Order: sequence, then structure tokens, then C-alpha cells
Amino acid sequence: MGLLRYISDNRNPKSLAVRLRRRRFAFFESLIAGLARPLRIIDIGGTEQFWQQMGLAGDDSLELTLVNLGPCDAQTANITCVVGDGRDLSAQYEDNSFDVVFSNSVIEHVPSDDEQQRMATEMRRLAPRYFVQTPNYYFPLEPHFLVPGFQWMPERLQALLLMRFSLGWVEKQADRESALRTARSVKLLRESELRALFPGCKIERERILGLTKSLVAYGGWDT
Repeated sequence: MGLLRYISDNRNPKSLAVRLRRRRFAFFESLIAGLARPLRIIDIGGTEQFWQQMGLAGDDSLELTLVNLGPCDAQTANITCVVGDGRDLSAQYEDNSFDVVFSNSVIEHVPSDDEQQRMATEMRRLAPRYFVQTPNYYFPLEPHFLVPGFQWMPERLQALLLMRFSLGWVEKQADRESALRTARSVKLLRESELRALFPGCKIERERILGLTKSLVAYGGWDT
């Protein structure tokens, strides 16, 4: 009942997501507070809007590089957009080209163990410090489709629901093939899997009503 009440009291998922991100970002800001400026941050899968919402777009003590599969057109002086694949940026950047790697709710959209490992390895190569957030597999409300237990359902049931309804952030799918492709596009991580991707990392658990909603793997901050 507590979780259902929480959902009912936070009916606008975008507003709720922003509040949770701000809480997370306060922790990130505490980590970077003592680092020398200008601070070079690469955000894998990030957006200009995110950094605007967090209040750091336009901060000339930060050099923000946003990497995405498609182009973007940043309007803020301290933000550079780059087209690239977070699983392999070796042609664009040498080892430790940045001070910090940041990624928010992206690695779960790389839907295979091997590809998630490639992305994690690349993140650890690009900078001596990383901060990687991902939703928790065991949190009962799946964060993309906003259906309780969606991630635990068999694929055929996930596809059936996606063909019949618009779920969360996802529009109703036209056929079984597109529904299966959409269901398979997200692979939520367990804490043990996240630790395996980032050996030696620390884990920050973001909790709602005592349940761990998201996990943050961070490392390199003691150097």
C-alpha cells in the first residue's frame, strides 16, 4: 500500500524523475566539489536539458561533453555535443581524456551482457573517476514502462501488454515484432551485476519507502 500511495501522490512521472535526479545530483556535486577546475566531464547518453535542470549548464568551471548516437545542437557555451557510441570511443578519445565520466539511466538500454561490459570498460578507460546510475532490477515498479513487475514477466506477456497499451514512457506497439524489440531494449541490472561491471566500485543506493529504486556505481574519487 505504501508504494501505491507514493505512486498516487506523484502522478506526474516527469516531475518525480526530476526530483529524484536532483537528489542524486546533490551527491554527485559533493563528490566533484574539491576537484580542480576547469573540470572535464564526459556524459555518456546525456542531454543539455538534464544539465540545465541540475543548474550546471553555463558554469564555465566545467567543460561538459555529451556523447549520443545521434546529433544534438547544444546552446550552452560550456557544453559540447559529440556523435559517438559509448561502447567504443577509442577513435575519438585517448585514455583519461576527461576527469570524470558521468552516466544517468543509460547502461540499462544496452541490452546484452557483453555490450554492457564493453560500455563499462570504456567508461573506466575515459577518466580516472566515474559516476554511473541505473535503475535497480529488484525495485517493484519498472521505471520505463511503469508497470509493477514488468521486468519479471515472460517476454510473451510483456509483448502482449505493449501491443494493447501505451505503458509509461512507451507508446503502444503495432505488432509483436516491434513489441518484443521494445521489451528487449531494456536490461535492468542487479547490484551484483553492476559491481561486476565496475570492479572495486562503491555503491550508493537510492531508496524510496525503504526500497532501493536506483543504484549508483562510483569509483576513483579517493585518488
